[in-house]
Amino acid sequence: MKIVIDENIPLAEDFFSAHGEIVRLPGRQMSAADVADADALLVRSVTPVNEALLAGSPVKFVGTCTIGMDHLDQRWLDHQSIAYTNAPGCNANSVVEYVYAALAHLNIDWRDKTVGIIGCGNVGGALHRALTAQGVSCRCYDPLLSIEQNPDLCELEDVLQCDIVSLHTPLTTVGPHPSRHLLAKEQLLQLAPGGVLLNCGRGAVIDNKALLQVMQNRNDLQVVLDVWEWEPNIDLQLFERVVLGSPHIAGYSFDGKLKGTAMIYEAFCQQFEFAPSTRLADVVPAVADNQVSAPVGVDDWQALREVIAAIYDIAADDQRLRQVASEAGAQGEALSQGFDRLRKNYPVRREFGNYQVTGLDKNTPLAETLAALGFTVK
Repeated sequence: MKIVIDENIPLAEDFFSAHGEIVRLPGRQMSAADVADADALLVRSVTPVNEALLAGSPVKFVGTCTIGMDHLDQRWLDHQSIAYTNAPGCNANSVVEYVYAALAHLNIDWRDKTVGIIGCGNVGGALHRALTAQGVSCRCYDPLLSIEQNPDLCELEDVLQCDIVSLHTPLTTVGPHPSRHLLAKEQLLQLAPGGVLLNCGRGAVIDNKALLQVMQNRNDLQVVLDVWEWEPNIDLQLFERVVLGSPHIAGYSFDGKLKGTAMIYEAFCQQFEFAPSTRLADVVPAVADNQVSAPVGVDDWQALREVIAAIYDIAADDQRLRQVASEAGAQGEALSQGFDRLRKNYPVRREFGNYQVTGLDKNTPLAETLAALGFTVK
């Protein structure tokens, strides 16, 4: 058996090598020739999996180690009887932590703000649960859910008036509620004065041209973009105006990516009727230096900011992308290559749950907040 695997999928050899030959390739550059004799294909979000890639190949299984499946031509795969699956929820916590890190870096205390969440599936739902557990007021928009499933559902216009608006929708272009350009100029103009807008879902859910136009006339908005329309060839004028920008890595925690690998491995074994030879617990590495001292002499919010920054320096994500953009200049191909290079070489980022915060009384409000974020308080 031959298994073609995106080079950005971590520890795939630990899971799949017992079942066949593994070939690692850059996800965005995979071609029909690469899979001409493959039995299984494992990708992330940058590989279009369609007739152009798979026609005539013996591929029987496609696994995407991501939540979204908009890069899979599901209709064609169904017609060809090619099994496919995704990894729902694998990186949800990683994206939630990205949101915390972004807001902490911008000195925006979400605990006393109203937070709007657009798209309350695996990721948005996790963010909603995490915030409401902290007593944060939330408004949610998701036309695919009922009020019984989410009591904070409301109209999109109400969500746009929140202090913070965070997008977590998949990209869809058909059906009764397509998400492409869900936020066009009309909706963007409704954002609250001084509002914060984050997109950690799919780039084209926001009309990026309209967003640039709005930002050129509204200096009060703070925009954080991890995903971009037309990525990896992002709009440099828009990038220059956002307060934080990153190369589609919100869900790139090592823990999230590894969980995705494990979920696809289970589906792979079911498809080919293999007995699983590896479990996630067998391969996940421990964090060697996993203790963080609670800051002293500062208020709770500043202490919280410092703890988060000690674990996840989100400003470094922004700085690396700005360096790539500066070096690329007007050369679109250089920018695209640099964007993908940052994704490929993304530093190992471990989630908050791997760390212990020491020097705190467990009964303090700060300790309770840190525990709600996933930290262990010692």
